[in-house]
Amino acid sequence: MIENADLAGLEKLKRARDAIREQMAGTIVGQEEVVEQLLVCLFARGHCILEGVPGLAKTLMIRTLAQCLSLRFNRIQFTPDLMPSDITGTEVMYEDRGSGGGIGGGGERAFKFIAGPIFTHVLLADEINRTPPKTQSALLEGMGERQVSVGGKRHVLPNPFFTLATQNPIEQEGTYPLPEAQLDRFLMKILVRYPTEEEEKKIYRLTSTGNPVVATTVLSEDEMLELQGIVHKVPVSDFCVNYVSNLVRSTRHGEAKSPQFIKDWVQWGAGPRGGQALIATAQARAALDGRPEVDIADIKAMATAVLRHRIVLNYNAEAQGQTAETVIRRLIDTIPSDTAAEQAHERINRVLKA
Repeated sequence: MIENADLAGLEKLKRARDAIREQMAGTIVGQEEVVEQLLVCLFARGHCILEGVPGLAKTLMIRTLAQCLSLRFNRIQFTPDLMPSDITGTEVMYEDRGSGGGIGGGGERAFKFIAGPIFTHVLLADEINRTPPKTQSALLEGMGERQVSVGGKRHVLPNPFFTLATQNPIEQEGTYPLPEAQLDRFLMKILVRYPTEEEEKKIYRLTSTGNPVVATTVLSEDEMLELQGIVHKVPVSDFCVNYVSNLVRSTRHGEAKSPQFIKDWVQWGAGPRGGQALIATAQARAALDGRPEVDIADIKAMATAVLRHRIVLNYNAEAQGQTAETVIRRLIDTIPSDTAAEQAHERINRVLKA
């Protein structure tokens, strides 16, 4: 149950979302849906993978978002020769000359950990599919465990910690695509599309003035951590949980209740982590909108971004021009969601129990 203090926090979060949108609009033209999904992922304490062709201001978008939230930002350009230590950091030998000991009258020698770029709040892993699996796994360990292991010692990452990995969809030669098991670690997969004609003209006008706009801080680090905690307190009704379960289980071709088109087109469906991600993002979407409970509309709105990288289609689907997006949209239209009476009944029950 949301308390009065949490309700005030939800209102604060909604105002912050509107302010961030305003600040982002001064630098980023269009891409409102992408910005909204990034905020959802950030406040849901997840990581996301961003796919789009070069030149769509992905780096600028993430840097501006970090500025709005007063968070440290680092960018790593992934290359085939990148080593795990280039991400996590390494231990180096140093000599303490002030100690007066050691061989030959020198100081004492010891290992000192030099932190890598992963020790930040917002990390942009640019073109993650251009580096070998060993280096990819170093980043994925930090994402999953919120810590890295170097020299047998564990080093905790800053809190909050948000990783955004990008992939270039048009160049696949010499790349190392993330396997499905590793893609599943990302809360969402966001697609960045080309701007409209009017948006593109506006981009040219803004970049020709020579006066870049600097975003101002909207939330402090402590305020963001506080609001992240409130997001996970947003209640999710049994009806919404049942809907998520039905939706996720219906993506699997082996389920008896799955529609025939799933059996015909899907090789592998989403696992329980996909359902957990769907609920977490729905909570964040409701909280960012200032609402004290999750609605079926929140789940439907987040389903494509959450499930598109968790569904593997077969050759039959590809031959018929189907994509993960078209399959998910058809599945949403298929799963019943007559929510009005059910959700009203659950609201009454919660009030009576309180």
